Amino acid sequence: MTVSRPDPLVTAVPDRGTGAAVDARGLSAVLDRAREPVIGVFRIVVGLLFACHGAATLFDVLGGPHAGVPEFGAWPGWWAAAIQLVGGALVLLGAWTRVAALVCSGSMAYAYFVVHQPEALFPIENGGEPSAMFCWAFLLIAVLGPGRWAVDSLLTRKIAA
Repeated sequence: MTVSRPDPLVTAVPDRGTGAAVDARGLSAVLDRAREPVIGVFRIVVGLLFACHGAATLFDVLGGPHAGVPEFGAWPGWWAAAIQLVGGALVLLGAWTRVAALVCSGSMAYAYFVVHQPEALFPIENGGEPSAMFCWAFLLIAVLGPGRWAVDSLLTRKIAA
């Protein structure tokens, strides 16, 4: 008769206080080490997607705009697309990240409450999921900062040196 030993990578140890299982290898430690790179990649992806949306609207590229190309300076379409392009590019690069992300978040909150919410209460009903998701994603970036891989981080290091 053979006795099987539990796999140390799968063995769970109860967490004191919560009763939840925690990986014996320290999943929290692994995730903590990944924090800065994940924040950086998140910022880059969100900024790129937002900038692409602005470029599509302003220049009729990348599949074109959803509602037609707005006239130069037309409120709110042209200004929203300009914020998407410039703000998304700044967030993508990590330059003036917190301010740019806050402006982008506000523009998406405006889009949601002015354009989508009057149609129905919930984003799934009114087509406002992208606006709501971008709003919260940019707010998270504004609060957490740009992460390590950002122009802001390079400038901060050079000024400190």
